Amino acid sequence: MKPIAIKPAYLDRESVASFVSLSVNSLERLIASGVFPKPRQLTAQRVGWLVREVEEWAESRPVSANLPVANSGLRHADTSASSRSAQSASQ
Repeated sequence: MKPIAIKPAYLDRESVASFVSLSVNSLERLIASGVFPKPRQLTAQRVGWLVREVEEWAESRPVSANLPVANSGLRHADTSASSRSAQSASQ
């Protein structure tokens, strides 16, 4: 029997932050400011974000005309390039 892929109904804090490409701290700031959907109470000790609401929030974000800023990925690439230059110079 072929397994059926089921889309989750809820996401936990770390998963929802990853889902929308934000840090947990950024996610918590957006929730506190009322910009991001609040979690739902699943049990007495557990909350989760409804995937549909998170997707709707993500789709409602405006399209950006700005290019992404340089991040740590670029810094790592620069380090690799300078390491190669140093290796070439020592040979």
